Amino acid sequence: MFKRFTERARRVIILAREEAELYRHEYLGTEHILQGVVKDGGGIAVAIIQKIGTDLTQLRKELEKNLPRSSNSLIIGDIPFTSRAKKILEFAVEEARSLNHNYIGTEHLLLGLLKEKEGVACRILNGFGVYFEDVKEKIIEMFKEPSETARGDTGKTPTLDEFSRDLTKMAVDGKLDPIIGR
Repeated sequence: MFKRFTERARRVIILAREEAELYRHEYLGTEHILQGVVKDGGGIAVAIIQKIGTDLTQLRKELEKNLPRSSNSLIIGDIPFTSRAKKILEFAVEEARSLNHNYIGTEHLLLGLLKEKEGVACRILNGFGVYFEDVKEKIIEMFKEPSETARGDTGKTPTLDEFSRDLTKMAVDGKLDPIIGR
């Protein structure tokens, strides 16, 4: 299941498990996954949450209010995902596929959290003005932005530009000879 997850997305799941253990919960829910995203503090998901205008400190406080400590004894062994948390992981895979990404990153986990409307995490995120459509739009924008070299920005390497040729640009413009039989 986690084979296509990025290193950061895996770390988020590990942090979510640690949060569930810390609060002595016998389950790993949507709120734990969101707590993992926030606790990691990096990645595309956090960048998007901040870009939308959400204060991570306030989000963290709200999450802590919604994660009451259980009086259960320390949990030993594997903590199972709730059915909603499992759905989130499935939604994350679906969203990655719909965006033509061959990996599952924190941005896909965030989309999964927002797609599961009944989850605690979705309710909290919506309360901070973070909605599925906005996040998906921001992800598409982030991956659509052309790189500097694709835009022809030559200001950063004037010496290189003076003594070399941009073979990628020449190939795009059809100015390279075809290499056949070499």
